[in-house]
Amino acid sequence: MKYLVIFLLVFIGLDAVAQTTGGGEVYQFMTLPNTARVTALGGSLITVKDDDGALAFQNPAVLNDAMSNQISFSQSFYLADINYGSASVTRKLGKLNYVAGVQYINYGDFQMTDETGFVTGQFDAQETAFLAGAGYQYSETLSFGATTKFINSRFETYESYGIAADLGALYADTSKGFSIGFVVKNVGQQLSSYTPDNEEVLPFDVQLGISKQLRYLPFRYTFTFHNLHRWEITYNDPEAESATLLFGEEPVETSEFAAFADNLARHMTFSGEFLLGRKQNLRLRFAYDHLRRRELLVDNTIGTMGFSLGFGLKINRFRIDYGRGNYHLAGGNSHLTFSTNLSEFKSKKKIIK
Repeated sequence: MKYLVIFLLVFIGLDAVAQTTGGGEVYQFMTLPNTARVTALGGSLITVKDDDGALAFQNPAVLNDAMSNQISFSQSFYLADINYGSASVTRKLGKLNYVAGVQYINYGDFQMTDETGFVTGQFDAQETAFLAGAGYQYSETLSFGATTKFINSRFETYESYGIAADLGALYADTSKGFSIGFVVKNVGQQLSSYTPDNEEVLPFDVQLGISKQLRYLPFRYTFTFHNLHRWEITYNDPEAESATLLFGEEPVETSEFAAFADNLARHMTFSGEFLLGRKQNLRLRFAYDHLRRRELLVDNTIGTMGFSLGFGLKINRFRIDYGRGNYHLAGGNSHLTFSTNLSEFKSKKKIIK
């Protein structure tokens, strides 16, 4: 595993300084939550190590034996009739646990017009990332993982290919229900750009997460910190400087401490998950993302932007998850995931025999 990590670092290049955030990157679809569970928990979950193999998209270090032979399919119904989804399969071979999967987004069909507005045809737009990776249990509490992603993006006749990697580590003390996850996401580059001599950067991110499961309550809370490679992620709106409030009064100037606290909170997502039942067959979830709320909140409104919720239910050998992420007054994101472990079917056949 260590040789795989070294190879990825050398081959792709870990140059965080050259990366940017805030909509200036290509292949942004890779930052979308890949399952309904992740959607319900705020868009990121890098600290939980259980039987959910699709979490390897979030942090490959969570790969473990309990995930072996699991398959997962997710479909999201996004804004403006955009849909995206993912699929994954996990397998234990020797001392390593492997994952393979795909993540895609389809933006739909568009009308092609000339400069006068005359319709000349139609075109579509879609992006796909194929993922493969492995996780290694270094000790009882420490594990590492890495995934490689091969990316294709096509908008009308413009097409681009890229390669990226996620590198993760996880410390998990199951006796105390405590875990810390660290992941460097989307280290990579374009192999070919949409137009000549116009190479763009990938949505690089550095994340740190902390989870704690309570001893006397079936509840686990998680703090996930993102964009750790860049401190200032507050959007400076030039229009806000000259804006007036509802009744014409001038806006109150924000103090330095308030600005500091707001920027700090934008780096953090808080989520909680109730694990109900002897086998945790029912799971209730919620989350709050301060960055999403601050950037998408409409003035003089309250709304639920930045909040998300969902549930997971296991029936027989199948698990069904639903997540809802609220982005804006205009709409949100509904997400469905179906998963099962093929090993349970094999065990059932043996019992019948």
